[in-house]
Parts: sequence; structure tokens; C-alpha cells
Amino acid sequence: MAGLAVSASPAPAPASFRPAAAASRFGPCAQVAGPAANFRTRVCGLRCLIAAKLKFRKALKRHGWQLRRNLEVRANDKVPDWLEATPLTENIMSRDVQLAYDSGGETSNTCPDTLDSSVIEQSSMHHKLNPSETHPPVLKEDPVLFDDPPESAAPLCIAVIGATGELAKNKVFPALFALYYSGFLPQNVGIFGYSRKTLTDEDLRSMIEANLTCRVDHHENCDEKLNEFLKRTYYIDAGYDNKDGMVKLNSKMSQIEGNCAANRIFYLAVPQEALLDVALSLADSAQTMQGWNRIIIEKPFGFTGLSSHRVTQSLLSRFEEEQIYRIDHLLGKDLIENLTVLRFSNLVFEPLWSRTYIRNVQVIFSEETAAEIQGRYFGNYGIIRDIVHSHILQTIALFAMEPPVSLDGEDIRDEKVKVLRSIRQVNLEDVVLGQLKDTSVKVDRYTKSLTPTYFAAAMYIDNSRWDGVPFLIKTGIGLMENRAEIRIQFRHVPGNIYRERFGHDIDLDTNELILRDQPEEAILLKVNNKVPGLGLQLDASELNLLYRDRYNVELPDSYEHLLLDVLDGDSHLFMRSDEVAAAWNVLTPLIHEIDQNRIAPELYEAGGRGPVNAYYLAAKHGVRLDDEW
Repeated sequence: MAGLAVSASPAPAPASFRPAAAASRFGPCAQVAGPAANFRTRVCGLRCLIAAKLKFRKALKRHGWQLRRNLEVRANDKVPDWLEATPLTENIMSRDVQLAYDSGGETSNTCPDTLDSSVIEQSSMHHKLNPSETHPPVLKEDPVLFDDPPESAAPLCIAVIGATGELAKNKVFPALFALYYSGFLPQNVGIFGYSRKTLTDEDLRSMIEANLTCRVDHHENCDEKLNEFLKRTYYIDAGYDNKDGMVKLNSKMSQIEGNCAANRIFYLAVPQEALLDVALSLADSAQTMQGWNRIIIEKPFGFTGLSSHRVTQSLLSRFEEEQIYRIDHLLGKDLIENLTVLRFSNLVFEPLWSRTYIRNVQVIFSEETAAEIQGRYFGNYGIIRDIVHSHILQTIALFAMEPPVSLDGEDIRDEKVKVLRSIRQVNLEDVVLGQLKDTSVKVDRYTKSLTPTYFAAAMYIDNSRWDGVPFLIKTGIGLMENRAEIRIQFRHVPGNIYRERFGHDIDLDTNELILRDQPEEAILLKVNNKVPGLGLQLDASELNLLYRDRYNVELPDSYEHLLLDVLDGDSHLFMRSDEVAAAWNVLTPLIHEIDQNRIAPELYEAGGRGPVNAYYLAAKHGVRLDDEW
């Protein structure tokens, strides 16, 4: 996207530009007199346009490139000579300003701290400051430009390492295509598949096409978009040496990128035992030197705290922390985003978010299918390392954290790690382990393994906000239904004068807030009300927000959400190295105690509710389980 440059003299623009210094020198629109006032006015106008451009970039994250607006940014006079640029520049900058209004930003006296220097250098050849002009520009949009995204200044290359695996075929490539269809990927994107199988570009495209479908809301021009996407996919045969394979990958990427600056994303869909070999070879031979590089790593993040620490140190020896994105697809659900939105944007909930009003919190995640047991759970990792370490503890951290300074990823992760460090050591008597009965012919499989497929525990956070509030977590596979929800049970009303109207079960008068992702997306609030009719009888009812009734859209897959965050550099849903270590500090003593004592998990039937001892655990900590569970 073209930018605007300001020059105070006929001399050419400098090769570099330091916006922070410029902002401090001229902002916020400092009071100056004489001829300098004209220059000050121009700088303020430029900075407003820059702010609008940044707002536009943020708006793209939510709305994509295909946006239409029909408003104008009006001023008091004609367009100054120094803003007379190509039609493309004028229209795009007009769109930036309009989107700033649409996204709630202000365009007056707003000065960003940073600006892409490449934009300044590119545009400085076309624009010069005319001191005689003293009014901001009149900018109008050209709606035709919204049909197609403008070419990005920097090409983007995305490499999927392990391209022939099930994860890449069923999740990663479909998510990339959905983002491409929606306009979130630039037109000059290149998609690369990398694996050790001997394939051609056409073989890879056929494999990807077999697993691609358009969503219900993506049927228009689906075939055309699919063909465009496939033309941008290429295959790299890694052979048996990743060092040589990465050299070939880098060479192919360079051909696509040309000589201009470029950015690269590497998705490492590889087994844990191959992670370091791939990552270190990538760091040495496949990173671009003219843009940013980001790598995506799949869970689980280590087998023990020690092994995780070694992996982290190896990665940090070649990459910066901000380059590493540890992905857990379960954190890409709308349920997780709603945790902070509901709490921090609604006055009705924020004052209640503490031990003063909340009696307990339940974090529930269950899967009905047991198809992945052999590889994922009986493969010695188990549900604690796979689900609890990342998804469950990250959910608790997002729920219980203090308000962050901003929505910046680092600010949010700073607060999350404080929660993880405050979690009390879990006692073995507050844990229930379960294992799904094997109904196949190999009946001795589960008797030879102590790897749990079900985990329930009561956790406590030792800080002033949550002291004494039990967080009951329950997660397992092969259960009666797919379920993902957070249940917040509030305390009883002190001295409730309607107590007798609820009968003998005083728990019936407990208010409850439920954030649900499965079986269907919903936000539910249980409140007490009078039953219509004569007499005074109370009942507990649900105020519900069902997404399918309120929003007539198909929800994107969680991989789409997380891949877009990586593209935007938004890291708040990805675990930082200190978060990984803090989570292992919570679980490592418990895992060691389970292994040393060889605790046998309780067997449970497929399609059931899980181990019976989970009910006794809930009762011990004063948690009333939902009747449906």
C-alpha cells in the first residue's frame, strides 16, 4: 500500500525515517508560529492519515479485504499539491481514513509511534511538501478498489512442514484456503508443502483439493478461488536430510519472492521427536533476511518439565521469543475469546469476578470419540500432558487474570503467567484419574498401561482475588458427548427471604453463568423467577444467547482464527516460554507422584459419564455438578 512522505526541502528524502523522534518533535501538533506553522499543519495531517492506515490494518483482521464504504472525509479546501498522487494512493488512503471511523478510531491529532520505513522511502519519490498549502486534504474513495485486495508491499510465504500428515491435510491447508478466500492472505502469497515423500506440485495440489470444501457462506466463486489457491501451492521434497531440504525450500521461496522484502511463516506439523531437527535446520537455512520469520509449534510442549526446558532453550538459541507461536487449536474457540470480552466489556460482570461473589468455577472439556486413543493417549503422553497442560491451564489463566494494561499480546501474557505461578500445588487426593475400557479384542491393552484418558482435579489460586475458590477441571475422551464449557456458580444470597420457596435443596437458588462452545455455542445465565399463576412459587430459569439464533453465520474453524493471529502478530492465545515453564511447575510434582506410586486409573465405559469418583471429588469441594453431566 502506498504511503505519503514529507520533505521540508527540495533535497531527496533520507534513506531511513525515525517516526518516534518525529512524533516527539512535532506532536501532538505542537504550537509553533510563523512559516513553521504551515509545516506543522502538514505533519499533523500526515500523521492523521498514518493513524488511519493503522486502524485500517486492524479492521482487516475482522472484516477482510472485501469491504465497501460510501462516506467521504471532507475538509475546507482543495487537495494540496503535495498530496496529488496516483489514483491508487488517493483511493487507498481514503479507504484507510474511512475504516478508522468505522472501527471507532479518531483521525484528528492522533499520531502513531511507528511507521514502516519502506513505505516512507517508496513514496518519498512522488511527494514534496508545498509550504503554501495550509489545509488538510479532501480524500474520496473509489469503490471499485474494494473488489480485490491491493498487492502487499512484502510477499508472504507459508511453509507447512509435514505437509502429507493428517493434521496438515485436514486442518492446516483447509484453514489457509478459508483465509485466502476471505481475503486475509495477500494476493502474492505462496503456500509450500514440505515432507520426505516423493511428490510433485500436482500431487500436492490433488491431495489438498481432496480435503478442501467451501463453507456455507463461501460458495460464491468457490471453484475460481480454489483454482487460484492451488496455483499458489508448491511442493518441496525434503529427502532424508533436513539441512538440504531447508536449503531447497529457501531457494524455492526466494524464486517466488523475487528481490523485494518478504515475510515467512513456518507451520511445524511434525512429531515431537523431529521438532528440534526441523526447527534448527530451518533457522540456519530457510529464514528470510529481508522481513520477519514466525514459526508455529504444535502441542504437547515437552514430555516433562525438564524436557520442555531443553526444547525451549534450543529454540531460543536460534529464534527470538516473539518469533515462536505455540499453537493449541482448542484456544482458538470463541468460548476463549468470550472470557475476556464478557468480563472486561460488561459492567454487570466485572465487579462480580472474585471470591466475594463466585463460589466455584468448573472447566469442562470432553470428547465423545475415542479414535485418537492409540496414538495420542496410549502413546505415553496422556491427557494431562496433551490437554491439561495447555488448554485447561490456559483457560483458567485467561479467566482468572487481572485486567491487562492493554489488549497487546505481551500485556495479556504477563497477566496469565502471574495466575499460573499462583496456582497451589495439587494434592493427589484432589485428583481423579480414569481410563477408557478397551472394547476391542486386545483386552489387555489398558491393563498394561497406566496412561489416563480422563482427568479431574480441584485447583486453587493463592491470590487475593481467588483465595478459597475451587476450580474444578474435568476432561476426558470416550464420554457421552462432546462438551466444552465454563460454568461459574455464584454464592447464595445472604439472608435470602425466598429460601423456603425453593424447597429443601438450597442449591437451586444459586445463580450460574455458563459459557458454552459445545454441543452448541451459547451464553446462558441462570436466574430465579416467579412461576406464573396464583401463589408464590419460584423457579430457576435460563436467559440464553444461542449463537445459531442470534448470528446467522458459520463459525470459522479454530485454526483459521489462530493462523490469522500469527499473520497479524497477535500472540495472546499462544503460550510464551515462561508460561510453558509455569504450567509444568504446576503439573510436574503431580505427575511424578502419580508415576512413583503407580496410581491405577479408574476404568469407565465408553459413552458414559466418566469415573464415579469425580462426583465424590466435586462434593468434597462443595461443587454442585450439572444434572446433564
